[in-house]
Amino acid sequence: MLDKKRIDCFTCRHFYITWDRDFRKGCRAMGFKCNEMPSIVVYQNSGVECLRYEPKLPRKQK
Repeated sequence: MLDKKRIDCFTCRHFYITWDRDFRKGCRAMGFKCNEMPSIVVYQNSGVECLRYEPKLPRKQK
């Protein structure tokens, strides 16, 4: 499956958790929701690692 390192959607700024019980994870950049990690779904369907990955911006300290 993913030979190299996996893209960790939890560290991507486009990843979000949905309220949809059937589809718990989502990608705002690609515009879809799924049960698996979105980067895995992208790889399974295209054979290419996710090209929309962007690291989350650091949180501001209070």
